[in-house]
Amino acid sequence: MLCTECRFNAATTPDGLCNICSTAAAQVLPTPRPGYMSDGRPAYLRSPVGLARAAIALLGVVIAADLYSLWAGTVVQGVMEDLLSAPYMTGYGPDLVREAERADKLYAVSGWLQTAALVATCVVFLCWFHRVRVNAEVFEPHIHSKTRGWTVGGWFVPVVNLWFPRRIALDIWDASGDRSAALDRTMTLGDPTTRATHPLINGWWTLWLASLVVGRWASTAYWGAEEADEIDAAVSRLMLSDVLDIAAAVMAILFVRRLTRMQDAKAKAGLLTSGHASA
Repeated sequence: MLCTECRFNAATTPDGLCNICSTAAAQVLPTPRPGYMSDGRPAYLRSPVGLARAAIALLGVVIAADLYSLWAGTVVQGVMEDLLSAPYMTGYGPDLVREAERADKLYAVSGWLQTAALVATCVVFLCWFHRVRVNAEVFEPHIHSKTRGWTVGGWFVPVVNLWFPRRIALDIWDASGDRSAALDRTMTLGDPTTRATHPLINGWWTLWLASLVVGRWASTAYWGAEEADEIDAAVSRLMLSDVLDIAAAVMAILFVRRLTRMQDAKAKAGLLTSGHASA
C-alpha cells in the first residue's frame, strides 16, 4: 500500500505513512493556520504560466539587444582599427571621422536598448519569481530558509544579493519538485551537503554573476578610454560581457520554463501540503 501522504513510497506505519513522511511529521512544526505562514500572511496558489511566458519573451528581447550590441561593437572595432592604421602626419579624413561618429552613435543606441530591455525584464521576472515563491509555500511551507520579503529585496541589498536570490531559487525548486524528495530535504535542511544538486540554477547564477563582474570591469575601462587602442580593448571586454549575458539569459529561460512546468504539473496533480488554490 502506498503512503497516504506522498502517494509515492510504500506505507510502513500503522497510520499509513512511509518512513520519510512519518519522520517529517514528527520533526516539522505545524503551521498556526492552514494555508498561512507563521507571520499571518496568506499563501494562495496562483498560476505562474502567464508571467513565465512574459518573462521568457522579455529575456528573448535581452538576447536580441545583446546581439545588436555585439554587432555595434564590431563596427566600433573596425573604425578603431582604421584610426590606428591611418597615417599620423596626414591625419584623419572626413570619411573616417563620419564613420567614427556613426559607430559611436550605434554603440550608444545599443547601450540604451540593453538598459531598457534589462529594466523591463527585471520587473516581469521579479513578479514571476515572487509568484512561484508564494506557490512554493503552499507546496512545502517549511522548506524555505529565507522569508518571503527577500524574494524581491534580496536582489537589491548589496553583498547579500550575490547569494540570497540563488538560495531562494533552490528552496522554490525543492518545494516544487517531487513530494517525497522535498520532504527528505526538509529533514536535512540544516545540512547543505545532504541536499540535491541543482546544475541548472547553479549554471544560470554563475553566468549571471560573471556577466555582472565582467560588465562592471569593461564599463569602467570603456568610460576611461581615450585613445583608439584603449577603446578597442574596452569594447572587446564589453563584447565578452554581452556573450556572458546572452548565455545567462538562455539559462534563465530554461530555469523559468522548467520551474513553471514543475509547479503547473504539481498543482494540477493536487500535490499540496496545505493551503488554498486560487485561479
